[in-house]
Amino acid sequence: MANSEIDRLMQLLARVPGLGPRSARRAVLHLMKRRDQLMLPLAQAMQAAAESIRICSQCGNLDTQDPCAICRDAERDTAAVCVVEDVGDLWALERTSAFRGRYHVLGGTLSALDGRGPEQLNIDKLIDRVREQEVSEVILALSATVDGQTTAHYIGERLADLGVKVTRLAHGVPVGGELDYLDDGTLTAALRARRPA
Repeated sequence: MANSEIDRLMQLLARVPGLGPRSARRAVLHLMKRRDQLMLPLAQAMQAAAESIRICSQCGNLDTQDPCAICRDAERDTAAVCVVEDVGDLWALERTSAFRGRYHVLGGTLSALDGRGPEQLNIDKLIDRVREQEVSEVILALSATVDGQTTAHYIGERLADLGVKVTRLAHGVPVGGELDYLDDGTLTAALRARRPA
């Protein structure tokens, strides 16, 4: 393609998770056809976000203020801290409105293959929060992957001597799920986590 600006835009959009080169081309065409209604406002919004969004020094969430709105909310339960891998997981839990405590974003999971150890994650900061604040429960809301489970186990061991209750999200059959369509790992987790009917 001859236009380097269009190429550059397509290459940048192709790096966004969920978009590949073909989706990026379609998105660029759509944006260019609606330059005034969509492309320019989007560019302005992205510029404003890049300049104003910061990482919360308390929990690791993204917001325009530090501390974030969740950490500033006086009506939230400060005794319960939900540990998540990334901000996207925090947002997913917030969409449910089921948790009214505080969060702690690790910034990933332990992974020997990727060279990510405890020092690359916000684990020490979590331990400090539990020691310094009146936290009675830490909920480990980590993925049911090998790395997620390894991270949960490591954090559980680090918190063992601090007198705090450590819980994990349940794993197993999703609501509306049919057993025939579930993978073996999900079925195994569901059997292990069974409870009285």
